[in-house]
Amino acid sequence: MTQSAWTDERVDRLRTLWLEGRTAEQIARELQNGISRSAVLGKVHRLGLSAGRPGRLPAAAGTAAPRARVERTVTKPVERAAAVAAEPGGEPGADLPSCGMTILTVKRGQCRWPYGDPAHAGFSLCGRPVARGAFCVGHAEVGYRTPPGGAPSLLSLAGLS
Repeated sequence: MTQSAWTDERVDRLRTLWLEGRTAEQIARELQNGISRSAVLGKVHRLGLSAGRPGRLPAAAGTAAPRARVERTVTKPVERAAAVAAEPGGEPGADLPSCGMTILTVKRGQCRWPYGDPAHAGFSLCGRPVARGAFCVGHAEVGYRTPPGGAPSLLSLAGLS
Protein backbone atom coordinates (compact mmCIF):
# COMPACT_ATOMS: atom_id res chain seq x y z
CA MET A 1 0.00 0.00 0.00
CA THR A 2 1.31 3.46 -0.91
CA GLN A 3 1.62 6.24 1.56
CA SER A 4 -0.67 9.26 1.20
CA ALA A 5 0.86 12.63 0.41
CA TRP A 6 -1.56 14.07 2.95
CA THR A 7 0.17 13.81 6.30
CA ASP A 8 -1.47 15.12 9.45
CA GLU A 9 0.86 18.13 9.38
CA ARG A 10 -0.07 18.93 5.77
CA VAL A 11 -3.80 18.62 6.49
CA ASP A 12 -3.45 20.99 9.48
CA ARG A 13 -1.46 23.44 7.36
CA LEU A 14 -4.10 23.16 4.61
CA ARG A 15 -6.87 24.00 7.09
CA THR A 16 -4.96 27.01 8.41
CA LEU A 17 -4.10 28.41 4.99
CA TRP A 18 -7.60 27.78 3.61
CA LEU A 19 -9.28 29.57 6.51
CA GLU A 20 -6.84 32.49 6.05
CA GLY A 21 -8.36 32.90 2.61
CA ARG A 22 -5.47 31.65 0.48
CA THR A 23 -6.20 30.25 -2.96
CA ALA A 24 -5.78 26.58 -3.78
CA GLU A 25 -2.86 27.44 -6.05
CA GLN A 26 -1.06 29.33 -3.26
CA ILE A 27 -1.63 26.46 -0.84
CA ALA A 28 -0.34 23.90 -3.35
CA ARG A 29 2.81 25.97 -3.88
CA GLU A 30 3.42 26.18 -0.15
CA LEU A 31 2.79 22.48 0.53
CA GLN A 32 4.97 21.43 -2.46
CA ASN A 33 6.09 17.86 -3.16
CA GLY A 34 3.38 16.50 -5.43
CA ILE A 35 0.44 18.48 -4.10
CA SER A 36 -1.40 20.09 -7.00
CA ARG A 37 -4.08 22.74 -7.00
CA SER A 38 -6.64 20.06 -7.86
CA ALA A 39 -5.43 17.88 -4.98
CA VAL A 40 -5.88 20.83 -2.61
CA LEU A 41 -9.40 21.47 -3.88
CA GLY A 42 -10.30 17.79 -3.57
CA LYS A 43 -9.02 17.60 -0.01
CA VAL A 44 -10.85 20.82 0.92
CA HIS A 45 -14.06 19.32 -0.43
CA ARG A 46 -13.57 15.99 1.37
CA LEU A 47 -12.80 17.80 4.65
CA GLY A 48 -15.92 19.96 4.25
CA LEU A 49 -13.93 23.18 4.50
CA SER A 50 -15.42 24.91 1.48
CA ALA A 51 -18.67 25.71 3.33
CA GLY A 52 -16.91 27.35 6.28
CA ARG A 53 -14.55 29.57 4.33
CA PRO A 54 -15.03 33.30 4.70
CA GLY A 55 -15.94 34.88 1.39
CA ARG A 56 -13.86 37.46 -0.35
CA LEU A 57 -14.23 40.93 0.98
CA PRO A 58 -16.42 43.08 -1.24
CA ALA A 59 -14.72 46.05 -2.86
CA ALA A 60 -15.19 49.18 -0.80
CA ALA A 61 -17.84 51.46 -2.23
CA GLY A 62 -16.37 54.23 -4.33
CA THR A 63 -12.82 52.87 -4.42
CA ALA A 64 -13.02 51.48 -7.93
CA ALA A 65 -13.22 54.00 -10.73
CA PRO A 66 -16.50 53.74 -12.61
CA ARG A 67 -16.17 52.32 -16.09
CA ALA A 68 -16.44 54.88 -18.83
CA ARG A 69 -19.40 54.51 -21.16
CA VAL A 70 -18.46 53.93 -24.73
CA GLU A 71 -20.64 55.79 -27.18
CA ARG A 72 -21.36 53.72 -30.25
CA THR A 73 -22.78 55.02 -33.44
CA VAL A 74 -25.58 52.95 -34.89
CA THR A 75 -25.51 52.62 -38.63
CA LYS A 76 -28.80 51.96 -40.35
CA PRO A 77 -29.13 49.77 -43.44
CA VAL A 78 -29.24 51.56 -46.72
CA GLU A 79 -32.77 52.30 -47.85
CA ARG A 80 -33.49 49.85 -50.64
CA ALA A 81 -35.88 52.08 -52.51
CA ALA A 82 -33.54 55.07 -52.52
CA ALA A 83 -30.39 53.24 -53.55
CA VAL A 84 -30.63 51.26 -56.78
CA ALA A 85 -33.66 50.91 -59.02
CA ALA A 86 -33.94 47.80 -61.15
CA GLU A 87 -33.65 48.24 -64.89
CA PRO A 88 -36.84 47.21 -66.69
CA GLY A 89 -36.46 43.88 -68.44
CA GLY A 90 -33.12 43.07 -66.81
CA GLU A 91 -31.84 41.46 -63.64
CA PRO A 92 -31.43 44.00 -60.83
CA GLY A 93 -27.82 43.98 -59.69
CA ALA A 94 -26.67 41.93 -62.67
CA ASP A 95 -24.45 44.75 -63.90
CA LEU A 96 -22.72 45.34 -60.55
CA PRO A 97 -19.01 44.60 -60.88
CA SER A 98 -17.16 42.61 -58.22
CA CYS A 99 -14.91 44.41 -55.75
CA GLY A 100 -12.59 41.39 -55.88
CA MET A 101 -13.13 40.20 -52.30
CA THR A 102 -12.32 36.62 -51.34
CA ILE A 103 -13.80 34.49 -48.59
CA LEU A 104 -10.73 35.39 -46.51
CA THR A 105 -10.86 39.14 -47.12
CA VAL A 106 -14.62 39.85 -46.95
CA LYS A 107 -15.57 41.32 -43.58
CA ARG A 108 -18.74 41.62 -41.56
CA GLY A 109 -21.11 44.07 -43.18
CA GLN A 110 -19.82 43.39 -46.72
CA CYS A 111 -21.87 41.76 -49.47
CA ARG A 112 -21.20 38.06 -50.00
CA TRP A 113 -22.70 37.73 -53.48
CA PRO A 114 -20.53 35.26 -55.41
CA TYR A 115 -19.00 36.04 -58.81
CA GLY A 116 -17.85 33.12 -60.94
CA ASP A 117 -17.26 29.48 -60.16
CA PRO A 118 -15.66 28.68 -56.77
CA ALA A 119 -13.61 25.96 -58.50
CA HIS A 120 -11.89 28.51 -60.77
CA ALA A 121 -9.20 31.07 -59.99
CA GLY A 122 -11.31 34.14 -60.82
CA PHE A 123 -13.91 33.49 -58.09
CA SER A 124 -14.67 36.51 -55.90
CA LEU A 125 -17.33 38.10 -53.71
CA CYS A 126 -19.03 41.48 -54.14
CA GLY A 127 -17.77 43.28 -51.00
CA ARG A 128 -20.10 46.32 -51.13
CA PRO A 129 -21.83 47.48 -47.89
CA VAL A 130 -24.66 45.17 -46.79
CA ALA A 131 -28.20 46.50 -47.01
CA ARG A 132 -30.29 43.40 -46.30
CA GLY A 133 -29.25 39.99 -45.02
CA ALA A 134 -25.83 39.20 -46.45
CA PHE A 135 -26.14 41.26 -49.63
CA CYS A 136 -25.84 44.83 -50.91
CA VAL A 137 -28.89 46.65 -52.29
CA GLY A 138 -28.54 45.40 -55.85
CA HIS A 139 -27.89 41.78 -54.92
CA ALA A 140 -30.61 41.76 -52.25
CA GLU A 141 -33.07 42.68 -55.01
CA VAL A 142 -32.03 39.53 -56.86
CA GLY A 143 -31.50 37.19 -53.91
CA TYR A 144 -34.60 38.07 -51.91
CA ARG A 145 -37.03 38.41 -54.80
CA THR A 146 -40.64 37.42 -54.11
CA PRO A 147 -41.64 34.55 -56.41
CA PRO A 148 -44.36 35.17 -59.00
CA GLY A 149 -47.68 34.46 -57.31
CA GLY A 150 -46.22 35.07 -53.84
CA ALA A 151 -46.67 32.76 -50.87
CA PRO A 152 -49.86 31.05 -52.17
CA SER A 153 -47.99 29.73 -55.23
CA LEU A 154 -45.23 28.35 -53.01
CA LEU A 155 -47.79 26.58 -50.83
CA SER A 156 -49.51 25.06 -53.85
CA LEU A 157 -46.15 24.00 -55.27
CA ALA A 158 -45.40 22.22 -51.99
CA GLY A 159 -48.87 20.63 -52.02
CA LEU A 160 -49.98 22.45 -48.87
CA SER A 161 -52.83 24.52 -50.25
